[in-house]
Amino acid sequence: MNEFWIYFKLGLTHVLDYNAYDHVLFLTVLVAASTFQQWKNVVGLVTIFTLGHTISLVLAAYDVVHANGEIVEFLIPVTILITALYNLFTAGKKNTSRLTILYIATLFFGVIHGLGFSSFFLSTTGSKGVEILRLLEFALGIEAAQLIVVLVVLILAFIVQTIFKFSKRDWILVVSSIVVGLVIPMLMANWIL
Repeated sequence: MNEFWIYFKLGLTHVLDYNAYDHVLFLTVLVAASTFQQWKNVVGLVTIFTLGHTISLVLAAYDVVHANGEIVEFLIPVTILITALYNLFTAGKKNTSRLTILYIATLFFGVIHGLGFSSFFLSTTGSKGVEILRLLEFALGIEAAQLIVVLVVLILAFIVQTIFKFSKRDWILVVSSIVVGLVIPMLMANWIL
């Protein structure tokens, strides 16, 4: 049971680490257009992201995938930027295919984010061929942390849209624009020549 908490906490702190806020930015723009009434879709998106993250960790742990760290570190802010731009261009528009697009993109982006963390995770476990149980414990920690982030975003959205009378469209535009502003320096810092 003690080992469970070690890997669960590793997953939890991976997402909630204020120095590595890429997960928080991605989750924020991912659910910026959502409300509490859409909780099933939100949990689905978070779980799909965790699944993608876990798939890439399993592939790296069993030496199936070798990712260039510089490319992955550049692609992580690209995924955040794409999601924020998608929100900016679709805010306030009726889009029936939005959820399908988000599920597919979220799975792919989860794989990229997982590759970004795989070298650190593998260094903490000591070797290749990590036990699946450790990966699942880690994934549960990630899922819990992501749900915390999403809950905070949904609460803020509710407060801003209800108390301060922002329209949902304006909320999406403001949040997505702020994230674009925060992710541009990340892109520049990880630019590949």
